[in-house]
Formats: sequence, structure tokens, C-alpha cells
Amino acid sequence: MTAASTTDFLVVGGGIVGLALALELKRRYGDCSVTLLEKEPACGLHASGRNSGVLHAGFYYTADTLKAQLTREGNRQLAAYCAERGLRLSRCGKLVVTTGPADLPGLEELLRRGHSIGVPLEAISPEDVRRIEPRARTVERALFSPCTASVDPAEVIASLVGDARAAGIALLTGTAYRRRASGGGAVTSAGTMRVGYLVNTAGLYADRIALEYGFSERYRILPFRGRYLLAEPGAPSLRTHIYPVPNLENPFLGVHITRGVDGGVKIGPTATPAFWREHYEGWGNFKLGECLSIAAQEAGLLLRNDFGFRQLALAEVRQYGQRALVRRAAALADGVHREGFRRWGRPGIRAQLFDVRARRLEMDFRYEGDDRSFHVLNAVSPAFTCALPLASYLVQRIAERLP
Repeated sequence: MTAASTTDFLVVGGGIVGLALALELKRRYGDCSVTLLEKEPACGLHASGRNSGVLHAGFYYTADTLKAQLTREGNRQLAAYCAERGLRLSRCGKLVVTTGPADLPGLEELLRRGHSIGVPLEAISPEDVRRIEPRARTVERALFSPCTASVDPAEVIASLVGDARAAGIALLTGTAYRRRASGGGAVTSAGTMRVGYLVNTAGLYADRIALEYGFSERYRILPFRGRYLLAEPGAPSLRTHIYPVPNLENPFLGVHITRGVDGGVKIGPTATPAFWREHYEGWGNFKLGECLSIAAQEAGLLLRNDFGFRQLALAEVRQYGQRALVRRAAALADGVHREGFRRWGRPGIRAQLFDVRARRLEMDFRYEGDDRSFHVLNAVSPAFTCALPLASYLVQRIAERLP
């Protein structure tokens, strides 16, 4: 790429949402050039490639949210995409089980939410649970989601990259966005580009880029690190995912047991506050400015206890170790023992949006934009599941803003 490069649409960030958006822009504006910028040597090396691979059904969300409106269709479209392209897909379903009577109201609320948006969801007895998954444990009742499935995120990303290349999208990997250029262009690590319209899908750095364009003034990204424990070879397998009833006041689903597309089992994730944006392991990717800014933000949340942050953080710290994770998972299924789960999988970082004015975590997808740029600020789980219809929805919002 040279400094004289020009593109009609520049998509910054090569995760699944960025790839799907670039493809949708090319479909809608076929006579326009579309360029995707990814700072890493390949697409999907952050949240998308570290995703659990679960295709969610959509019953966790209230009917007035974008997540509820898009997840069921996203599940259908991505499952169909995998089947069409010969990608691995396990239609294993999901059990949501209870660990005591206190979970029953939450279970009923999930059932109500699922039925309100037409998601297939069954209330079943402990006997039914055992028929679906003999190792699963529940008290009084459980839910079964037949549409929840598993895919291999890396396979999905690789297939979308192939689609993008075939569509004529310029994929510039190993090229980082640096800053907004005068006149509306973009300064990158390979030079300056003239850009007709910028689409920001930069995940952990989406708020930073948005601020340059006058957006995200009330929002900041708070990173949360998630880790899974992997089952040892030869450990008992599962027929389905097993999840607890979550606390519906926060965006995390609790420690669960996941069946991978290859039949492998893992438990987790943790959701501990990270101290810089790409705080995956040790001191890797450490940036002092980020660390000071995020630490100050998190210290303020601890002091004020906004949205119960103190209890959330302390609970996550307590369950961070392997023994604590195994203990939580053992409440969901028989045969979960410490000796069967000794290896950590690759950690991921959740780019969770925080509303600094309302002092709360954003539960739904969030975006802002105008006739020059568009910024996807909150595209956390289930954005992987929703990526295809979410891209269609967002491109329509972009079309409404274009002159």
C-alpha cells in the first residue's frame, strides 16, 4: 500500500463483525471499493478467534434488545453457512440447570424471554435432563435449548476471509490504524489513505477511534479477561452444553460446561477485570497509559460499587483458580473432578462497554455514526452468533446516514 491509496469504505478491525460488515458493504455497494484493515498478521486473532464457538439461541435477552432480535436469526444463518461450506457444526443443544430453589425464578424468566421472541425452549424435569445428558444435575426443573450449537471459530473466520478475497475486498493484514488524518482520511502503519467512509469495528480499541470522530463521549471500553479449563484426554464426554441460571443483572453467563465441535469439553470462563486492553498473559502487550487509566476506572467502580462491581469483581477473583472453577462446574454435572481439568485454554478479552454517565455496563449492542464514519462500540457476546444479520442491520444504519 502506498500513501496515495484510496478506498470508498475502510473497515478497521478484522474480527468476525468487521469481516461480515465488509462483505455486506460490498454486496450493497458493489461498484465501491472496500478495504479491511487488520493490525495483526491474520484476521480473527483476538476475541473472534478466542470465542467459545457456541452458537447461542437468544433466550437470555429481553425482546426490546438488538441481541434478542438478531440472535435467533444469527443462529440460523451461521448454522446454514457452516452446513453450506462444509464447516464443522455440532447441533448439540444446551441445558440450563438449577443448583437450588433460588435459581427457579431466574429459570422462569429465561423461559418467558425465550417464548416472547419465539426461541424454541423447553421446560423439562430432572428425569428429562438425565435422558438428554446423564451426567447433568438440576433441582426441580431445567431448560433445554435444542437450537444451541457449536462451531469452530477459526474455521468460520478462515471461510469469511476467503469470501472477502473472492468478493474483491482488499484485506490489509499487518497494517495498523494510527489516527484520523486531516481531511477525513486515515493514517496507518503503511501510510495515509484517502477514505470515503470509515467503519470502526476495532473491538478493544473501538472507543479510542470513535473519540477521534466525536463519538463514544459517554462510553469507555472495560476489558474483562476470560479463561477456560480444558478436559484432559480421555475425560468423560458430554452430549450437550450445560449452563447455570445466570445473574440477569450483568452481561456474563456464569461458569458453564461447554462441548466443543470436536467433542472436547471445557469449563469456565472466568470474567476478571483486566488491567490493560490486551492483557492476555503476564506482562504481554503492557501499555502503561492504558494500565493507569483502566486501573483508575476500576478503582472508582470498586469504591462506588456501581452495578455491584465490587461483588462481581470479588466473586470472579475467588473463582479464578482451577480448583474454584472445577467446584463451580461440579455443581452442574457429575464426574467433574480436579484431575480431569488441569490445562488452561487460550484466554480471551471481552471488550465490554461502560456507560460513564449512567455508571453501568452496556447490556446491548451499541453503535454511533454520521455521514463520515460509523462506530460499533459494543459487539460482545453473542456478536459471533449474530454476526451475519448484525452486519445487515448495521449496513442499513450506515445507508441511512450516507448522503
